[in-house]
Amino acid sequence: MAFTFRGRSIGKVGVIGSGQIGPDIALHFTKSLYRLGTQVVVVDIAEEALAKGKGKIFKKIDKGVETGAFKPDGADAMKSNVTFTSDYDQLSGADLVVEAATEDLPLKRRIFRQLEQLVSPQAVMTSNSSHLEPERIFEELAHKERALCTHYFFPAERNPAIEIIPGKDTGQQITDFVMRFYEAIGKMPFKIGSRYGYAVDPIFEGLLLASIQCVDKGLGTTKQVDTVASRCLGLTVGPFTAHNLAGGNPITAHGLSEMTERINPWFRCPDRLKKMVETGQMWETPARKETVEVPPDKEKEITNELLGAYFAMCCDMLDAGIVTTSDLDLLIATALDMKPPFSYMNSTGLDKALELVESFCRKYPGMPVAKSLKERAASGKPWLVEDVVCEKKGDVAVITIRRPKALNALNSKVFEDMTPYLEDIKKDPQIKAVVVTGYGNKAFVAGADIKQMASFTKPEEGAGFARLLQISSSQLENLGKPVVAAMNGLALGGGNELAMCCTARVAPKGIKLFAGQPEVNLGLIPGMGGTQRLPRIVGFEKASEMIRTANPISSDEAFKCGLVNELVDGDVLERAIELAREIAEGKAKPKLIEKGPLSNVPDSLPDIDIGHHSKAIDAIAVESILTGAKMSLDDGLKNEARLFGHCWTTQDNRIGLQTFVEKGAKAKADFVHK
Repeated sequence: MAFTFRGRSIGKVGVIGSGQIGPDIALHFTKSLYRLGTQVVVVDIAEEALAKGKGKIFKKIDKGVETGAFKPDGADAMKSNVTFTSDYDQLSGADLVVEAATEDLPLKRRIFRQLEQLVSPQAVMTSNSSHLEPERIFEELAHKERALCTHYFFPAERNPAIEIIPGKDTGQQITDFVMRFYEAIGKMPFKIGSRYGYAVDPIFEGLLLASIQCVDKGLGTTKQVDTVASRCLGLTVGPFTAHNLAGGNPITAHGLSEMTERINPWFRCPDRLKKMVETGQMWETPARKETVEVPPDKEKEITNELLGAYFAMCCDMLDAGIVTTSDLDLLIATALDMKPPFSYMNSTGLDKALELVESFCRKYPGMPVAKSLKERAASGKPWLVEDVVCEKKGDVAVITIRRPKALNALNSKVFEDMTPYLEDIKKDPQIKAVVVTGYGNKAFVAGADIKQMASFTKPEEGAGFARLLQISSSQLENLGKPVVAAMNGLALGGGNELAMCCTARVAPKGIKLFAGQPEVNLGLIPGMGGTQRLPRIVGFEKASEMIRTANPISSDEAFKCGLVNELVDGDVLERAIELAREIAEGKAKPKLIEKGPLSNVPDSLPDIDIGHHSKAIDAIAVESILTGAKMSLDDGLKNEARLFGHCWTTQDNRIGLQTFVEKGAKAKADFVHK
């Protein structure tokens, strides 16, 4: 057995290095791939390091059993799936190898020279470097086209962020494969341009430098600066605590020293950090739940200093051209668990952000004031931070809804971000078709913004909201070009409704919890077309069952009832792109949705057990299904929006939405059927 993905079989994964991060990388691989039979081999020349690495992985797996994250038999399988060895020949036949050795260029080059002789020319080779450019690491390889850097973040088995850094010789197909592979196994990959330190480490290490500068200037102790940094940057732990936890002082000291020449003169290794590395000491940081007092005037100075440094470094990344605002915003928020920089500047005000940066750069002339920040502040427009990204794959445009923390749930901003792309696609003669998908491996789109709906008090607010979403989502249906939904995971509520606006839908095989219309759980009916398109696609009986009971269906059921057109083993996106192109070329002709009144509308819907759900809301749902089916699709949608708003005239609507807000999605509302 092996994990087959995009035409590649991953039967063996190698991890070189059993030190600080290698075991955690191996743990992520075995957690993600053990069920598929993919072996994981950890190689290190030091037996002591191998023993420690094995103990580290096993301890974390055992902890997962204690917390209920893993079942005992799964934990045993994960453990048996990992081999620890000092024999490099065990990497023979590996399809993917991640080198996670010490950040030492000659050492890395020696490892890859040896590795290239062991693996096939088709194998992917990556270096988990935190700083070194791929061009330097892989300079001596004969097959540079299949090598690139992958930078994990602490803790590697749980932190979803990963930087993907192709070199100038890396093949585009290899880069595409690695990006999609990591997304498929639960990571959030970000493609970053080749520059020393990549996108995150100069910021992570630079914040430690800025914090040390505050201490050196007498603005506070390490405890105080750590406390203020946590507050002003939204960090779970401050820079000093983070370096203690990750053992990061030595690598940060080296990185800051190199950045002086490779990025700008502000970066340097301060004497205080050099001393900590020489002595092996830890920073003095706040104890758990310790209250650290900071005088208000000092807190303000520290805050301004840290924000000036943070904003300056992030804008410098834009000037370097290695990352976009949207990518860096999400990457920093995920990798470092802190306030996303460009969203933060937008909320602070760009004039204020520029003022903080200029003040910082006057104190430290080695740091330039970024051209991008000056231009953006002068424009009077906020930074563009999108929840939707678009990429051209030849003559097919791929639109990805990217709100991973919300499982890609829809809100008004998603449609605001998507609309310009659709307008451009409509006008672009080179784009023949479109694919819409969700980011990650968990969800296509897991619904809509319920908290926004919970704030409504009047029927017309609900009706207006539904109509706005209907019009926005109908842009896909009326684009004039084929649109295929690559339903990569959960599709609930508005997510399923968005997919039904597409020409065709593709889903993975074997997903037990896949698609559904759970609105009645909230004292609502579907409002983005669910009561109109679902009967037209799967028939009245199945649509009635899904809408009135809120019971989700599996991907296999979705295929059987016609909700999805194809089930796929492997990469759903790849097949969706192929299908979109086939439809555009006339090679595939999926059944299109009926846009006129339906001729087979029953007088009533079958009796059904609606369980605890509201009878009052059920009556509205039935009315929407039956009356709308006798109308054109456009009129049926307007009728659905009106009836969606009518839910706000019921007590059960308030009960359902309030229960969700106060108790969460799994809580059952105590409906009174009024």
